[in-house]
Amino acid sequence: MTGDPVLEAVDVVKELGSGAGKITALKGVSVALRPSELTLLMGPSGSGKTTLLSILGCILKPTRGDVRVVGESTVGMSAEDLAKVRRDHIGFIFQSYNLFPTLTALENVRIALDVRGQTGFKAAARAEEVLRDVGLAHRLKYHPGSMSGGEQQRVAVARAIASSPSVVLADEPTAALDTENGHAVMALLARIAKEQKRSVLVVTHDPRTLPYADRVVRIEDGKIVGEERRPDGLDAPEITDLTKRRKAHA
Repeated sequence: MTGDPVLEAVDVVKELGSGAGKITALKGVSVALRPSELTLLMGPSGSGKTTLLSILGCILKPTRGDVRVVGESTVGMSAEDLAKVRRDHIGFIFQSYNLFPTLTALENVRIALDVRGQTGFKAAARAEEVLRDVGLAHRLKYHPGSMSGGEQQRVAVARAIASSPSVVLADEPTAALDTENGHAVMALLARIAKEQKRSVLVVTHDPRTLPYADRVVRIEDGKIVGEERRPDGLDAPEITDLTKRRKAHA
């Protein structure tokens, strides 16, 4: 345990559909995310992983139960209130990168700051800072089509952390990457959790991600069925190596 939860689901139930077609995607799920931890959420297709991620990210509302962000309940919040919670506290990373193809790496990160009301010189400086931090100082003016998949995903990581969110939620961030780039992205996320004291949740079925996790939460049929922690003193691989590579590009 590394402090009070920054994001927490409490007895969350989520029903989808209605009538005879109604299904219960989540069945009383409770999970807490703490700073400085990288947590993997793993389970088979249809287990409720993506639904839980969407509820933790305040995109979907639970049918019953509560989601608490930095200690504040979201029960009864309006759509506008939930949007503000997302802007202030949550960074998202997706499998498909979701970058604007006509914008440079720097512009893709800046636009994420623009929607949070951060503009001008400070926003530009912050966008450049986080891109350097993920090892892309040499790609600031490149468009997504001129970058590798691993580089595009690192732009997506930079965009997610640019506003200094309390928690980063990543949905299958390595699924579209080869082994080397998959390891690089996971090492980067692990370093962000440790060095920036963020909570990072990775939804995945990729076994390559396991060595980077502080904790693995397993979900099946809409229920949490197990949890494992990395033994104390055992470090995730490649974090130091990635930092060295990042500095080499500075």
